[in-house]
Amino acid sequence: MKTLLIVWHSRTGAARAMAEAAAEGARTEPAVATRLLAAHEAEAADLIGADGIVFAAPENLASLSGAMKDFLDRAYYPALGRLNGRPYAALIAAGSDGQGAARQVARIATGWRLRAVADPVIVCTRAQTPEAILAPKHLADSDLAPCRDLGAALAAGLAAGIF
Repeated sequence: MKTLLIVWHSRTGAARAMAEAAAEGARTEPAVATRLLAAHEAEAADLIGADGIVFAAPENLASLSGAMKDFLDRAYYPALGRLNGRPYAALIAAGSDGQGAARQVARIATGWRLRAVADPVIVCTRAQTPEAILAPKHLADSDLAPCRDLGAALAAGLAAGIF
């Protein structure tokens, strides 16, 4: 059985909801085990044991959130040379454009020699004030549908041997 790992970090709920939607989509594929792990719980061994990976995180100040970056920093060297060619995708919750965090994930994935199998899904919450940025986020189903679709597609590709 193939394994899809979804590593997430979220403070206000948006990135977590996106990760959970991706997991929901992935779980429609019975031949793929889906693991959903918070970034602070995930280790390099989790990445190494996965056949495909989804990273879900908020963009903070045009970068990945600190907790997701901490996970990537902790896992980078232990996983280096052990993930080559594995498929990955990214989910970014952003207050504005999300491009900085998406670029950061792509650069790290390039170092691991991961293979992007989808464009990043970026949900823009338009939170621009301190109060709006820190407030709990409740995403619309229209925002979560692409996350579910990405999870389902990645799991289907793993099951079919495409990835």
